[in-house]
Amino acid sequence: MPLAPEELRPRLRGVLAFPVTPFNQDFSLNEDAFQSQVDYLIRAGMHAIVAAGGTGELYSMTPAELVRVYRLAVEAAAGRVPVIVGVGFNLALARELAREGEKAGADAILVLPHYYGRAEEAGFYEYYAGIARSVGIAVFPYARDAAVLGPELVARLAEIPNVVAFKDGQADLRAWARIRDRVGDKVVWLAGVGDDMVNSYFAAGAEGFTSSAANFIPSVVLELFQAARSGDFARVNSLLGRWIQPIFNIRARRRGYEVTTTKEAMNLLGRFGGRVRPPLAELSETDRADLRAALIQMGLLT
Repeated sequence: MPLAPEELRPRLRGVLAFPVTPFNQDFSLNEDAFQSQVDYLIRAGMHAIVAAGGTGELYSMTPAELVRVYRLAVEAAAGRVPVIVGVGFNLALARELAREGEKAGADAILVLPHYYGRAEEAGFYEYYAGIARSVGIAVFPYARDAAVLGPELVARLAEIPNVVAFKDGQADLRAWARIRDRVGDKVVWLAGVGDDMVNSYFAAGAEGFTSSAANFIPSVVLELFQAARSGDFARVNSLLGRWIQPIFNIRARRRGYEVTTTKEAMNLLGRFGGRVRPPLAELSETDRADLRAALIQMGLLT
């Protein structure tokens, strides 16, 4: 049975790992590799799993593939940790996918931005609220790119009973502070920009964070969370400099590399990340060589 929204809330104060969706050379879904990765992350100590999020290439999959990924994730997790599934695209399709996620046994829905460019807050409210009201399980909006959510909008969404968290991917800490000041403890505050900004977000009140680096260095990511939660930012910065920043420096070179770099790091370390689907691009030979060198310098490869 999925967790009730209020039961899920405290389970979100930790590391929410985003398993990649492994694709074969012909771009088909490798189901065994996906379930193996979900199991690996849970055994490593992750607090929750987010299937088909941004790192999971939600927008590259068909609705049927997404529903399949939801079911595979729930099956692999086997109740050990909460499973959150991503939805997006448009209101009608997102509601349909959210209901399928609930039917599959997911504990929560992560609502990614819509397809359209910038919209007014009234439209954003109808989008996020419409999805939340289509299911009984927990829901949380994800603000990033064109989905810029202001304090009043987030406050309105937080009044919906099953909206239990807010994931920020804007990297605008001034805006984040204004939203938190307006909304208070009505939601769990999740840092969603990347592992490299855990220091900034936890200093500004984050309670958990979503991680792509967990796909290949889960123990480091857990240590990062423990240090951030305890306020040991000297330790956080040390971990970021030693383990995270060398990878994120490569990620920053081209758009979409946040997924490609994660998958290639897994491939180099013997875990099947597979390839990315277009429009994401594979690493250039230079970038792949630099990634290998970074992993060697980190002591993960010889």
